[in-house]
Amino acid sequence: MKKLVHALVLVGLVGAPALVVAAEESPHSLSANIGLTSNYIFRGISQTGGDAAIQGGVDYTHSSGFYLGTWGSNVGWLKDYQGYDSGKVEVDIYGGYRGDIGKTELTYDLGAIQYIYPGDRPAGITRADTTELYAALGWKWFTAKYSYYVSDEVFGFANADSSDYLDISASVPIGETGLTAGAHWGTFNFKNNGAQDYTDWKVSLAYDMSKLSTVMSGVTVGVMYTDTDADKSVWTDTNNEFLGKSTTTVWVSKAF
Repeated sequence: MKKLVHALVLVGLVGAPALVVAAEESPHSLSANIGLTSNYIFRGISQTGGDAAIQGGVDYTHSSGFYLGTWGSNVGWLKDYQGYDSGKVEVDIYGGYRGDIGKTELTYDLGAIQYIYPGDRPAGITRADTTELYAALGWKWFTAKYSYYVSDEVFGFANADSSDYLDISASVPIGETGLTAGAHWGTFNFKNNGAQDYTDWKVSLAYDMSKLSTVMSGVTVGVMYTDTDADKSVWTDTNNEFLGKSTTTVWVSKAF
């Protein structure tokens, strides 16, 4: 948490000057979040087979722009799609550097993320763990992000290093209403696994609950609609659930 040393005003006897100690702000910041979603959708693909998920994370940020974080969620695809004997959790560890570009309104974000999927898998089943490098450029409400994969396995697909994902998104506040409208388009290209390639898109609406009461500070609720052009024959799990189908999802989160 940011620690702010409040200014101290020392007033002496009548006629004596006041001494003001300047406020100092720590360069270190810690934040956390927890959320509940009716369906964990990642880049258009359900990670829970249409089921709900509990999620949360912790982030460290330095005033220089350096950051580190971890985030986790329950998932269902390790067993129902990938063929793991056991495994119900995703843990992400990430870090990078972000900041402004000169005196412009442009921002940048460079980093890496490791997706970790603990679990047991039989011989012949590809590991799900994935390593991603990313670079993003932002302007006001718009962001373009490019992700490049350096691990041999990419979300369970073998020999897929050099796969990539391009994400273009917008997040626009609607006046002072507390509402934020979002839109996203992305395309995933799997190296040596072309049948898995797909494009996804999303529209969303989120509401800052602190507009209703200060007691709800940090609480956000939202709804989103997602869809893909993924091949149903490729992206259907063992429960006959098409993971890339059009879906409406609701969620609530709390930031600390």
